Amino acid sequence: MSILDTPIARLDGTAATLRELTDGRPALVVNVASKCGLTPQYSGLEEIQKTYGDRGFTVVGVPCNQFMGQEPGTAEEIAEFCSATYGVSFPMTEKIEVNGEGRHPLYAALTSLPDADGEAGDVQWNFEKFLVAADGTPVSRFRPRTEPTDPAIATAIESLLG
Repeated sequence: MSILDTPIARLDGTAATLRELTDGRPALVVNVASKCGLTPQYSGLEEIQKTYGDRGFTVVGVPCNQFMGQEPGTAEEIAEFCSATYGVSFPMTEKIEVNGEGRHPLYAALTSLPDADGEAGDVQWNFEKFLVAADGTPVSRFRPRTEPTDPAIATAIESLLG
């Protein structure tokens, strides 16, 4: 089964799969949090959405509260924060776990992908980024401190868009 067929609800709780959230487009899947020092990365993620959305690309935000409780809000609070503070227009999923025994199946697949240093395994912190090809193949992993506007991310996205 492709990771695109992995069930993961939308932030509003309606059923979906990664394929439905991405409309079959390549995507940058990012575990996000509203009360983290890295939260301003939402601006860069929205910039990616605006830059590449019309070219068949999307960002997918995946709220997670596993890192020092930095995403404590309800789905409604998360949606309001993202919209009001950062103008987020990309799809967001339900709040999930990305590490540990309760790790969502999507992240079970994504975390097997090594980063640029060859390290796979657990998500290190909020705002870890996974680039997924249109066919569902995870192709690149960027650690949390890599800004969404980093040229390496742009190059990787461009390589998928041709």
